[in-house]
Amino acid sequence: MKKLIISFALLLSATFCVQAQTAAPKPTMNSVVIDSSGMKYPAFLWQRMLQTGDYWLKPLQPSKQDTPFLLVEYTEEQKNAYFARLPKPAESTNFKTGQVIKPFKIRDINGKKLEAKDWAGKTLVFNYWFIGCPPCRAEIPELNRLALKYKDDPNVVFVAFALDGVTEVEDFVKTNPFAYRLVSNADDYAHQFNIHLYPTNVVIDKEGKVRLHYVSYVANGPYWMNKTIQEIEKGM
Repeated sequence: MKKLIISFALLLSATFCVQAQTAAPKPTMNSVVIDSSGMKYPAFLWQRMLQTGDYWLKPLQPSKQDTPFLLVEYTEEQKNAYFARLPKPAESTNFKTGQVIKPFKIRDINGKKLEAKDWAGKTLVFNYWFIGCPPCRAEIPELNRLALKYKDDPNVVFVAFALDGVTEVEDFVKTNPFAYRLVSNADDYAHQFNIHLYPTNVVIDKEGKVRLHYVSYVANGPYWMNKTIQEIEKGM
């Protein structure tokens, strides 16, 4: 019996060793990361790309811990599944889900108005930001992707309230396009909701009720915005 116990312990130990040896390799700052063309990516760049949720790293030699990795882009379905598994973005303390927002007049940097009567029957997507805010700038590419998805839908309106002056905003978007309707000198619009954390994103349904609100830049924020817009469109 003693020999049997020893043999079992050795077998169990060997099994753990094999599992440890075959554990999936993880990338480090020194890992070689390439794309399908063979282009090599520096660590700061591939890490930033991973944070967007658009890419993942495939080990080219899974049996080796120092394997090079292939940078692979997720399909739309894979991205949505990935974002759905992440925690929902932290809610803003300046809004409450279900809160009714009374329509107010908005004039964008092109002089175009969005008046109270224009709110009826529309889903409104608001972004509060400023140029000197790194997380605000970081989320713009994904916000653009979302806004462009609905560019032909007149019932979904995207508005970005910038704290900066019109000249600063106009200069900024020359090299950093922003697909939202842009409002400059928007301090008053932010102060009416006591917003002090940026960026803040809000989705308001056709009845003027807040359906989604969150702060900071989070990878799955646009996923939740799109999900909320779709639910509103379906009458959910």
